[in-house]
Amino acid sequence: MNRVHPTAIIGDQVELGDDNVIGPYAVIVGPARIGDGNWFGPRVDIGQPADYRGGPHPVGWDGEVDGGGVVIGNGNVVKESVSITQGMFGVTTIADGCYIMGRSWIAHDSVVESDVTITSGVQIAGHCHIWTGANLGLGTVVHQRTHVGPGAMVGMGTVITREIGAFQKVVGTPARSIGYNTVGLSRRGCTDETVAALLPYLAGETATLPVDTPAEVAALLKSWNDR
Repeated sequence: MNRVHPTAIIGDQVELGDDNVIGPYAVIVGPARIGDGNWFGPRVDIGQPADYRGGPHPVGWDGEVDGGGVVIGNGNVVKESVSITQGMFGVTTIADGCYIMGRSWIAHDSVVESDVTITSGVQIAGHCHIWTGANLGLGTVVHQRTHVGPGAMVGMGTVITREIGAFQKVVGTPARSIGYNTVGLSRRGCTDETVAALLPYLAGETATLPVDTPAEVAALLKSWNDR
């Protein structure tokens, strides 16, 4: 059973799973498919037309539908005043277990994979891909068509204009590397010895993963390298 505040607006062609919470004055318009166990705070805005100057701008809350839509998985927390616009050429996608803080914006056709943390005021332009486990600090700005690798840690106020590698730590304007997210690797089961052996691989100095790399980390790195 979903808990939907009476002031929320749920448009046509919105498919809701179970156990979702939708807060006051939230607006969710279709086409949109939302899974189970998500929490949407006050004034969340999902499925408005793509931020594309020459594109159509239908009135979704009156049943007008035009666009690729939004797909949101399970167990996400989407805080107050977050805006997620629908796809222009494809689908804007949020996977599972993400934590998206207030006043963030995720633009058309972007993909946010599982377990991503997006802190307050982050701006993600169209066609971006934020990989599993990335953490974007307060006020990060991500240029369109940019990839942020799995496990990457982005410092507050960073401006990302180029690809950020797997488990990199970056800060500044424009983003510059200050090392690797060793804490994130440890949390995913890497021992200190494995972390030390992984760093040359992440830096591109060696081509072979350490044999004791945890399966989850190995799978993330393989997906990243095979993209």
